[in-house]
Amino acid sequence: MRFWVTSGLLVSVFLQQSSLPTGGEAGETPFTLVLGIAQDGGAPQAGSRQHPGWEDAAYRHWTACLAIVDPASRQRWLIDATPDFKEQLHLLDQAAPTAASPGLDGIFLTHAHMGHYLGLAHLGHEALGARGIPVFAMPRMGEFLARNGPWGQLVRLGNIELKPLRAEAPVELNGRISVTPIPVPHRQEYSEVVAFHVQGPHHSVLYLPDIDGWQEWEEAGVLIEEWLRR
Repeated sequence: MRFWVTSGLLVSVFLQQSSLPTGGEAGETPFTLVLGIAQDGGAPQAGSRQHPGWEDAAYRHWTACLAIVDPASRQRWLIDATPDFKEQLHLLDQAAPTAASPGLDGIFLTHAHMGHYLGLAHLGHEALGARGIPVFAMPRMGEFLARNGPWGQLVRLGNIELKPLRAEAPVELNGRISVTPIPVPHRQEYSEVVAFHVQGPHHSVLYLPDIDGWQEWEEAGVLIEEWLRR
């Protein structure tokens, strides 16, 4: 079956015809796992004193994030590194266990707003002390990370390795999965903004966490209905 989650502008669907995997029982077909559905600050956000999530866990949500898992190759990727990185990595470890730490074959970044890259800090010297995690970013996004602290330290110490992306140029993760950045209209103070088209062996996902307006995308010649039909 297909599994849809919508929150704001997040749309996701499994790459396999299966229910949500648990405990590593996902078979051999690649799948996606929704790790968060909230806007940049999570839910409830700081200062939202009347939000029901303070009292009821059912109303608490992590920031939008998607995992891509290939059980056959034991590979795992993230789209976006959110402020909820450690909780989301733990959830991923439960759904698709690995002996490696952090067990990430790459992180794809959509843009430089707080909910999408702050989690990279957990890969640094003060936390995981990761080595050589590939971080896929558009040109301005990569330059922003390399030239600004503390992100530049992650590059200098080899915690992360920046991998350049080009608009609409697919990145082959392995023989079965590819990821293609698709430019979308959204505030670009520090970086480009992209959605990601994830293509699996049988199905695909359009991950689009932020956009200023569907009309602006349509004016650029892109129709969301056409993407969903694919």
